Amino acid sequence: MLCIEISNFSHLSIDIHPQQKLAVMTLDDAHQLHSLEKIPHQPTTKETHIPDLSYSDLNENQKNQLTTLINRYPHVFTEQPGRTHMTKHTIELQPGKQPSNMQPYRLPPSKKAIVDKQLEEMLEAGQIVPSRSPWASPIVLSPKKDGSLRFCVDYQKLNASTIRTAYPMPRVDDTLDSLRAAQYISTLDLRSSYWQVEIDPDSRDKTAFITHRGLYEFLVMPFGFSNAPATFQLLMDIVLAGIKWQSCLVYIDDIIVFSPTFEQHIHDLSTVFDRLANAGLTLKASKCDFCRRELKYLGHLI
Repeated sequence: MLCIEISNFSHLSIDIHPQQKLAVMTLDDAHQLHSLEKIPHQPTTKETHIPDLSYSDLNENQKNQLTTLINRYPHVFTEQPGRTHMTKHTIELQPGKQPSNMQPYRLPPSKKAIVDKQLEEMLEAGQIVPSRSPWASPIVLSPKKDGSLRFCVDYQKLNASTIRTAYPMPRVDDTLDSLRAAQYISTLDLRSSYWQVEIDPDSRDKTAFITHRGLYEFLVMPFGFSNAPATFQLLMDIVLAGIKWQSCLVYIDDIIVFSPTFEQHIHDLSTVFDRLANAGLTLKASKCDFCRRELKYLGHLI
């Protein structure tokens, strides 16, 4: 038995009868919802561009060398997602599929204010624009374990109409086997990774989502698209071509750099930073983990 509170925000009385059906609930699918970002209850401090090296397995001299290297790439460690020029995401529909136009899910006034703030931030960042698309996917605010809210777009109907891409994903076991001899390991976190890929202009109308403020469409790739992982994996395979499997690996947007010595690791990190910079991609310093002899990657301790 699940107890759910309901509220009447209208000025009219509403009678509810025994056994009356009020709503339909479905379980959120993380692969079908486009998560925009965590919305905290408390304000956060300004993020630093220099990663925290206190947990790295380095002496002070090595930490200074690593800090010097990172300081050479301020255009890679930034507060905003990059915008790559190397690919665009396209959405190809199955033959005969017509636009899906759904009504917005109802939200209480307090949550509408959260949506308003998110929309303003995305408009200002150039990530969305107002839309006149025949497509419309609804938004939801999903609670997380820490009490914060996640702004999502429910793209289930669009995904059901999309032709799936068959681009292969790396095998996790092959990835882990390649790391067994590594002495220095770093993991790199791309900032809002999918948002760094633009939507092809001919596909933008299909990304449209509906809110109490109207219809908007994305200029950048949402996480919830069925083919988004394949698009990003292909991008990263191109960006890291020639060094993948030798000094780095990537599973969608999870990059790991591995080396036998510290000196070689500095060189390998520099090479990866150069590749990311040339591709217009950026990293989130606070989520990067540098020069560890042991850490978690893809849910495994290595």
